[in-house]
Amino acid sequence: MCGRYVARRDVDDLVAEFEAADASGEPWSADYNIAPTDPVPVVLTRHRSGERGGPLVRQLRLARWGLVPSWASDIRRAAKLINARVETVTRLPAFRSALIRRRCLVPADGWYEWAPLPDGAGRQPTYLTPADGGLLAFAGLYEIWGPDKLLTCSIVTTTAVGELVRVHDRMPLALPREAWAGWLDPAREDVADLLAPPPVELVAGLELRPVGPEVGNVANDGPGLIEPAATATPALPSLF
Repeated sequence: MCGRYVARRDVDDLVAEFEAADASGEPWSADYNIAPTDPVPVVLTRHRSGERGGPLVRQLRLARWGLVPSWASDIRRAAKLINARVETVTRLPAFRSALIRRRCLVPADGWYEWAPLPDGAGRQPTYLTPADGGLLAFAGLYEIWGPDKLLTCSIVTTTAVGELVRVHDRMPLALPREAWAGWLDPAREDVADLLAPPPVELVAGLELRPVGPEVGNVANDGPGLIEPAATATPALPSLF
């Protein structure tokens, strides 16, 4: 967890929601079946001039999902570093430096999990999303790699809470709006308090929506993937 998610807002919506400048550099279109190594929108804080000492601004950028540490010799491990667990993020070399200095927000409309069916006969693809249609902001980490300055990211995950445990034992660390500024502040090195599980009210506001098995194929995309399934649909367990 998290191995597939949805980001369907356009650039203008994300710029307004996060009060960020558009620095994406290329068009972004809605994606209803984001998978590892796909380009994804992220919000981070950087110096406007690109140099230390310039004014800090929030920027909306596109990053490759799957963190590549700056010291990595190549990008082959990226698909394995899509998630950073709160339990180990402060210790693992791949994430330790990014947690201190390179944190970002990952906008999402929801994410997918494969929930075990009550009779144990397969799993039900489930879309977890704010019931009010709101936007989620996952805690993320980013790195800039190589001479081409490839921007890559990872989503921080935590233990599932509330009703979400019926679906999976892990969940993305969704940050409430009041935590966004602290998470994005590059001058703040200690974010231990922000690594706590999401607030009860945030989790209670999520809809657990059974959807069809089509989401299991990364080649499938479109709003039909998040439409409620007519009946429970056994599916193969998630590969992620």
